[in-house]
Amino acid sequence: MASRKPEAVDVELGSGNVFADLALPDADKLKIKSGLVVEITRAMKRLGLTQVEAARRMGIPQPKVSAMMRGDFANLSERKLMDCLNRLGYDIEIKVTRAAEPVGHLFLAFA
Repeated sequence: MASRKPEAVDVELGSGNVFADLALPDADKLKIKSGLVVEITRAMKRLGLTQVEAARRMGIPQPKVSAMMRGDFANLSERKLMDCLNRLGYDIEIKVTRAAEPVGHLFLAFA
C-alpha cells in the first residue's frame, strides 16, 4: 500500500479571543460572558448540583441554566452571570486600571 503524503494545511494564529477572530460584534463582552459561564459550570460540578438545584440557587429558571450549559447565554447579562457566581459561593473583584492604549479592554481572570 502506497503511503499518502499529508496535504498542507494553512494555520492562522488566533488572537486569544475566538469571538474577535470570528469578527463578532461585542467580542470582548462575549469572551467575558463565556468565561463566566465556564466558571458557573465548574462550580455546579464542584457542588454536585443538578440544573434544577443550580437554577434554584442562582435564582434563574432551569431552562436558562440548560441554555447556558449549551452555550446560549445571550439572554443573560454579565451582571446576572456574576450574580449567579456569587450565589454559587464565589467572590468577584472588579479591578480598574489605566490602559496603555487610548481605548481600554475587558479582561477576566480567575484566581
